[in-house]
Amino acid sequence: MTDFDLVVRADRVLIDGKWKRAAVGVSGGVIARIGPRHAEWSATHTVGLATDEVLIPGVVDTHVHVNEPGRTHWEGFATATRAAAAGGVTTIIDMPLNSIPPTTTVAALAAKRAAAAENAAVDIGFWGGAIPDSLGALEPLHDAGVFGFKAFLSPSGVDEFPHLTAAQLREAVAETARFGGMVIVHAEDPDRLAPYSGSRYYEDFMASRPDASETSAIATVISALRATGGRAHILHLSSATALNQIRGAKAEGLRLTVETCPHYLTFDADHVPDGATEFKCCPPVRDEDNREALWAALADGTIDFVASDHSPATVDLKTGADGDFARAWGGISGLQVMLSAVTSGATARGIPIETAVSWLTSKPAAFAGLEDKGAIREGARADLVSFAPGRAWTVEAAGLEHRNKVSAFDGRALTGQATRTWVGGAQAHPPVPDAPLAGRLIARPALAVQGEPAAAQR
Repeated sequence: MTDFDLVVRADRVLIDGKWKRAAVGVSGGVIARIGPRHAEWSATHTVGLATDEVLIPGVVDTHVHVNEPGRTHWEGFATATRAAAAGGVTTIIDMPLNSIPPTTTVAALAAKRAAAAENAAVDIGFWGGAIPDSLGALEPLHDAGVFGFKAFLSPSGVDEFPHLTAAQLREAVAETARFGGMVIVHAEDPDRLAPYSGSRYYEDFMASRPDASETSAIATVISALRATGGRAHILHLSSATALNQIRGAKAEGLRLTVETCPHYLTFDADHVPDGATEFKCCPPVRDEDNREALWAALADGTIDFVASDHSPATVDLKTGADGDFARAWGGISGLQVMLSAVTSGATARGIPIETAVSWLTSKPAAFAGLEDKGAIREGARADLVSFAPGRAWTVEAAGLEHRNKVSAFDGRALTGQATRTWVGGAQAHPPVPDAPLAGRLIARPALAVQGEPAAAQR
């Protein structure tokens, strides 16, 4: 008999925030033992990492639009989870839109799970949605295992997911507080958005969604927390002008967390070409000083972690509007490149790789309550990534696993690349021919993980 299903040996393994020479032994999908690199263990599979590779926990991406069912031609679970695995992401939590139906009912959640179960290369969890018609009836979705409830304060872009007013947001935060849930918020105030008829000029688009739209909406969220004692999370923070009010809310003890995204940390408005609608997202990429302030806020803990906000669409929707930012779909495909983009930016700023990795692993895992993820330790899920931090490469959208081959990161030179990904100890990337998919459907941690690996549910 062998000691383990898998043993990975490396000169640098990220354990408790530090690099250690170690061997990691995996049994039954869990890290069973961590020992010296030369430990004389037997295993069904043994992997020794190259000298330029390190072993890190799998990335936990809490903000992914998979769009299945209903708009599977935009992405879908098969392509999204392959892209995730290729980029070192071992867990995604799927947003309740832009699928049809949106995940605002238990029946819609069941449809999501049925679609995901056949196509999960990585672990998949689900957010519910808070829309005007679902207020007062959120608890059944919570009981069914969603991680929380997404709400918009401005139009979402799809008719089936209408936004909440400020009063309705307060109602949603109060409702979720009663059963221990949370609301995650797209924070733009529609009353602060400027009239915009469209153009090819990026500066016109950016001006139509000013910083004030974010600061005003975040003030609304903070007010709701003060009134209810609930829990809320700010999605895809773009504007650094909101940082001081976020710091104040946290100092006050309000239950507020915040994420930003790799595109806000990578790009700046001065280098977005006119007509380059692949860069359109809401809220928008802002200027260079703003970008650097977001990096500083990550470093000081004001921003809690990074999530991709992978929001794909068809090539025609993204780039078929003749460069008119008003007519193009807003969203950036970054799931597969997030790990590399964030670590590249961190390295360029003298931020240790291990710090940047924590923004993608342990911190989002803690936010979502996934206590068995985001770290390499005995008893944790064996979600592992072999990563070459010094390996230079250039993103080619045509080579990404995303269904639609368009991304703002196309042509971007990055440093650091995932070379192999294991989900629960099973190799997810590069894919093993004829091997079952390793991903599972996961629920809010108060509930049990839903069944065996998704491929076994077929």
